[in-house]
Order: sequence, then C-alpha cells, then structure tokens
Amino acid sequence: MYFAALLARTEDGWEASDTELDDVETLSDLADLAREATAGSAEDDTVLVFIEQEDAWFGVVRVDGEEDPRIYVSDAAAAARSSYGEILLTDEMLGREPGDDPGVDLDTLDLDGTEDGEPADSDAAPDSAADDDAGDDADDAVPAGPLGDPELLTDLGVPEKELLGLEPGDALSDIAEILGAAEVLETVR
Repeated sequence: MYFAALLARTEDGWEASDTELDDVETLSDLADLAREATAGSAEDDTVLVFIEQEDAWFGVVRVDGEEDPRIYVSDAAAAARSSYGEILLTDEMLGREPGDDPGVDLDTLDLDGTEDGEPADSDAAPDSAADDDAGDDADDAVPAGPLGDPELLTDLGVPEKELLGLEPGDALSDIAEILGAAEVLETVR
C-alpha cells in the first residue's frame, strides 16, 4: 500500500495535502505537482513530497521554487521494484547515462499498488537464460540501501545521520514531527 502527500512550507507554517500520483510519470511531473501546491505564494517556498510503500521504503523529494528537485530514497533496490519508486530513481542518481535501459520491463511491473503481483506458476519454466540475465543486470544497476541526498532536510532540522537511521513505516511521521508538521500530515494520512 502506498501513501503520498505534499507538505508545503508557507508563511503560516506547514500545510499538508494528500496527492494522487496516477498521472505522474517522471520526476519533472512530480516537481511540477509540488510547485502547484504553492501557487500564489512565495516562489521560493519549500515543498516536500513524501512517498511511502508500507514497510518497504520511503522517499522524500524536496522542491525549492524553480531549483532542481533533491531526492532521498531509503532503499533504492526496493523502490526500483515499485511503480512510484522508479519515478524517483533518475539516471543521474543511479550513475547512468540518460536513456540507458537497465533491463527493467515496465510491462512486468505490477502497477495496482500492491507490488505483490500474481502468484508464480510453479510449473512454468523460465523463458530463457537471457531473461534471467536481464533481471540480474537490473538488480546490479540499483544498489540496496539509501540513495540520493541525505542532507536535503538538514536545514529543516533533520540531520543526515538521523535521516539515514529512519525505518520505513514510521519515517515520514518522524520527519514531520521534527518539522513541527506532524498534526497537519496526520490530517491527510
């Protein structure tokens, strides 16, 4: 199960809104969605996009005005197996040249939000050794563990060491607590 929310810092404090990511296909789309959350207020307002797959991984995207988004993902390998996680795992973050295909076939991703997919047919044989190799290459291309900018929340009171130590499940609430935005985040959870 996924949870996604926008947390926008305004003159009056933090404002939270839940968000649907169904129409978001790229990091650029996500950044545009975040910028729309502060439409009409100061152009340099900070917006945090929280994305979480229950007990598997969480991600934070920080958008400050028109600057490039900054991203942190708690477990890149877990996020890579997720439809929403792939939005965050840019070529730049993964150290790939734009357009390099690590072998992930979008048709094989389970996009219904469960990430469990259909039960495997135990009688089915692998299509080919090449398919197995492509899966290995995709796993090699995405490192396990945290990826991105662990300092993206430092100026907001969440030090790098603390962010790196957060576990999926409670992480977004813990971050919101530090920011003084726990109550507003809870209203959209």
